[in-house]
Amino acid sequence: MRILIIGATGTIGRAVTAVFAERHEILRAGRQSGELTVDARNPDSVKAMFEQAGKVDAVIMTAGGVHVGPLGAMTPEQFRIGLDDKLMGQVNVVLIGQHYVNDGGSFTLTSGIVSEQPIRQGVGMMATNRAIEGFVQSAASELGRDLRINVVSPSVLTESWEGYGPYFPGFEPVPASRVALAYQRSVEGGDSGQVYKVW
Repeated sequence: MRILIIGATGTIGRAVTAVFAERHEILRAGRQSGELTVDARNPDSVKAMFEQAGKVDAVIMTAGGVHVGPLGAMTPEQFRIGLDDKLMGQVNVVLIGQHYVNDGGSFTLTSGIVSEQPIRQGVGMMATNRAIEGFVQSAASELGRDLRINVVSPSVLTESWEGYGPYFPGFEPVPASRVALAYQRSVEGGDSGQVYKVW
């Protein structure tokens, strides 16, 4: 398979790449690194990436930022960061990418544990992640040509615990290598419309 991984140089992206690299052709994309560059917030940039990539069998999206901060000090502009970046970035990739993925191919997006388990200062994160999961569950019934779509919802990563652990008191971190297996299940399995929780 030809697999396009957007966010391939991030912690999850590197682990996902390692899972697939020995058996599949990998195309890496990111804002500043990879064989392809893309700003998923910009539909024109997304289209240019797919034009350059050509036909692919699977698209994996592990990139996207959100604002973390107290609700009382949050501005509308800060709240929109997650909507414009993590949510619409992934939606743009699916809406445009559906025309470049081969029949029977797949999309795998990324949400997170905060979609169901709120944390302090995580209002924007929860809203964004829930929206991503809702998009996936609805889009699964409308994608044509036997295309599939799923989303992986990881807990905070072991590799990121030092920086993010204080936001997740009492949560159990998971290694990126374990999270990567959920992406493998999505790409190489037959499910669609699923939320794969790695908690």
